[in-house]
Amino acid sequence: MAAKLRKGDKVVVLAGKDKGKEGVVASVDPKANKAVVDGVNIAIRHTKQTQASQGGRLPKAMPIDLSNLSVLDANGKATRVGFRMEDGKKVRFAKTTGDVIDA
Repeated sequence: MAAKLRKGDKVVVLAGKDKGKEGVVASVDPKANKAVVDGVNIAIRHTKQTQASQGGRLPKAMPIDLSNLSVLDANGKATRVGFRMEDGKKVRFAKTTGDVIDA
């Protein structure tokens, strides 16, 4: 199945402790059905000091389920994603406005 969410998409969280927060998708794991969004679902991770980096308690964005995320359309509202063919290419579009998401 085609990916409705991709790296770089602007999304809003629909459910959970970060409900209503917005961010950009940093990475997607289709097998686990999860995505990492910058600034959302932050957890403190204890890291050991190395020569390259300072150790300590560092905030890290943890994966969030794809079902709890929705793409933001041009108006800044949550929208569902659909697929259609344009010029022989399959493109994603916002169901609320009908605008193409892929550039």
